[in-house]
Amino acid sequence: MLPRKSIIPEEFVLPVITPGLFRKPRFRDRPQKARFLTKSGACNLAHKNIREQGRFLQDVFTTLVDLKWRYTLVVFTMSFLCSWLLFAMVWWLVAFGHGDLNPNRVGIEPCVTNVKSFTSAFLFSIEVQVTIGFGGRMMTEQCPTAITVLIVQNIAGLIINAVMLGCIFMKTAQAHRRAETLIFSRHAVIAVRNNKLCFMFRVGDLRKSMIIGAAVRMQVVKKTTTPEGEVIPIHQIDVHTENPIECSNIFLVAPLIISHTIDKTSPLYDLSFNDLLDNDLEIIVILEGVVETTGITTQARTSYMPEEIQWGHRFVPIVTEEDGVYSVDYSKFGNTAKVAAPRCSARELDEKPSILIQALQKSELSHQNSLRKRNNSMRRNNSMRQNNSMRRNNSSLMVPKVQFLTPNGSQNVPET
Repeated sequence: MLPRKSIIPEEFVLPVITPGLFRKPRFRDRPQKARFLTKSGACNLAHKNIREQGRFLQDVFTTLVDLKWRYTLVVFTMSFLCSWLLFAMVWWLVAFGHGDLNPNRVGIEPCVTNVKSFTSAFLFSIEVQVTIGFGGRMMTEQCPTAITVLIVQNIAGLIINAVMLGCIFMKTAQAHRRAETLIFSRHAVIAVRNNKLCFMFRVGDLRKSMIIGAAVRMQVVKKTTTPEGEVIPIHQIDVHTENPIECSNIFLVAPLIISHTIDKTSPLYDLSFNDLLDNDLEIIVILEGVVETTGITTQARTSYMPEEIQWGHRFVPIVTEEDGVYSVDYSKFGNTAKVAAPRCSARELDEKPSILIQALQKSELSHQNSLRKRNNSMRRNNSMRQNNSMRRNNSSLMVPKVQFLTPNGSQNVPET
């Protein structure tokens, strides 16, 4: 059975549909710049064409710790297995050289009892290195060479145990594991604080154990060109931060808002709201401190791109006092509220302080207008509720008219 044709001809449908499918968008987004540092703190950097690979073998322990877990487990297993096989071959050679493998040899005490094949030599190698000692195979005093091999294998086994167990311990107790509970706000804000434009972000610790000597550093990473024409693709500029307390370190017992005042020494001094959106910069935040429980120095990192900076916003308070205990609501950790802030640069704000006054006045007027509209709407709603309630009361008080029929069929309406 042939398919039924459509009512509309195909020559009319295709020219109408295809232009809509392949229509170019009216607005094109700005190409996204590659991040130097991801939000989780990992460096977005690829190392290529490294010719001197042997330098990694000069620091074997660090190389093993930096490996992924699957490779570490493979190295852990192969190190023991290879050592057992190597010394199994040595024990087999000792037995072969002494003639213990000859079944016709009778009356001569062997170097190692019950070692008559490579399999038994392999089992004896495992017993020696792991110190199992089943009792079926044992050393004798006939071979000084076997005693020397026993000493060498014990020393080699202790070295392999120390290196492998230390590697596993360091991988499980790495500093970045503790950094998983150090959180940053997803967005940063720029608002007016103490009559100055400030760049602010929030940092917090989810664990009750403290970070001793916690310090926060900031850097601005951007591509710059020197007067001589040299292009620096990753130019790092230090940014001064103002801690909430008068000290170089912070007491991270509760989430804190770290502020950077945009002054003449700041790399953000000439950036306005429009310039920030068109600028290819990245602000890196680094939190360092010592873990109280382990004593290991940890570091948490994140970065903010221009589209992740909210101009004219402020973080909402999340710390409240409830029943004599300070409570932190982490559901509002990254929430912000819109506030009045001039969209000019900090340089323009220093040159014309009246801009800030005008912005604050406009904000106050808009706030008053919103309050006035809210009050009017509340009054209107209250009056409507009162009118509706009065109508209901009046309707309930009305007496219904009752009609009576007389015997002759006429209607009699009583007077009320």
